[in-house]
Amino acid sequence: MTNDLIIRARAGDGAAFRELVAPYERELEIHCYRFLGSAADAQDALQETLLAAWQGLGGFEERSSIRTWLYRVATSRCLNALRSRKRRRRASEPPPDFDPPEPTRLLDVGWLEPYPDLLLEGVTDDAPGPDARYEMHEAVSLAFVTALQLLPPRQRAVLILRDVLGFHAAEVAEMLDITEQSASSALKRARSTLQAQLPSVDADRPPGPESPEERALVAQLAHALETSDVDELVGLLTDDVLLRMPPMPLEYQGRDLAGRFFGTVAFRNDRRYHVVVTRANGQPAFGLYLHDPRGGILHANGLMVVTLRGDRVSALTRFENGVLARFGLPRTLPDDTTG
Repeated sequence: MTNDLIIRARAGDGAAFRELVAPYERELEIHCYRFLGSAADAQDALQETLLAAWQGLGGFEERSSIRTWLYRVATSRCLNALRSRKRRRRASEPPPDFDPPEPTRLLDVGWLEPYPDLLLEGVTDDAPGPDARYEMHEAVSLAFVTALQLLPPRQRAVLILRDVLGFHAAEVAEMLDITEQSASSALKRARSTLQAQLPSVDADRPPGPESPEERALVAQLAHALETSDVDELVGLLTDDVLLRMPPMPLEYQGRDLAGRFFGTVAFRNDRRYHVVVTRANGQPAFGLYLHDPRGGILHANGLMVVTLRGDRVSALTRFENGVLARFGLPRTLPDDTTG
């Protein structure tokens, strides 16, 4: 069937080409997202990949599977995007009354965006090769995608192709037009960087997705946010919790700094929130809405992705309103708490 589709697509049959690539589109988009850290950029890269594949199908020599060839094309498009720097960098103008405490450090990942779980449906762990070192849920987590953005492009490519997708060293070298020795060297450096950025594998594992334990912890966090209760919120955090808010480069580490931030910034001026539970990157997430003091309406105030470790929250990453549409969340909601 695949050979027949290739023959027909090479002859200019668009329907045959769409049928040929359709089984791989979702996983290719996730591949581009890991690479670029932006759901919007990933969609653009996927479209460029499909166009390049359609135009270059005559050069497909069938020495590998169509899936492997498509990954080679997608990787090339992503590397081009990184080199050209034609990326959506979202400017951020803090509000006039925004006066945050001194951050622990500055982490510049201004293009980072969350990825809706809805787009992960249908993509399983069956696809990676036997050499893959990360399971699907680990390789789409926000911490993993953030760490990838700190790698140089070639190291990023080699690590994703080898440790996430499980391609063999020789396949990766051919896909990137480099030697196996170069690929192995890049992989070694990339692994070292990720090891320093990611939590230890021995760390307490989070509760299962949408398990009773996860739902209970998410409900507690939602209550703390909706009641502006700093003490309750801090009590749910790990000692080394990370608080980030792309595209602003501010990063806060530790319960004390996180508590200070919520007390002086997030809950300033008697702010009151309403949260809408959703999911991003295989993790719980909240659409945040502010009560209008004049009543009657809730105004969107971004999306917060929650990272869990054991029975605590180990990271909170808040994104701006521009990401809400991908999660089906509006800019305003009626405020049912007003009379």
